[in-house]
Amino acid sequence: MPKSKTRKKAVYTPPQKAQTVKVSPRWLAPLMVACWLIGVAWIAVYYIAPNVPGIATLQYWNLAVGFGLIILGVVLSTKWR
Repeated sequence: MPKSKTRKKAVYTPPQKAQTVKVSPRWLAPLMVACWLIGVAWIAVYYIAPNVPGIATLQYWNLAVGFGLIILGVVLSTKWR
């Protein structure tokens, strides 16, 4: 059986770059969790006690405020490393 040809040139390997690790700010995780909890609590209070003075004036906009806070928490979670 004939011998296979060997490679004459070395395989190109790109130079190594220094890897920088991205770190999220310390305030990001607490703010993210706080947005989730406040959003859920806002919606829960709206359904449990709809006659609270600040909540009664917003009526159905309370759902927008609660879900807006939850969505803000989800958006912040995409920035967390």
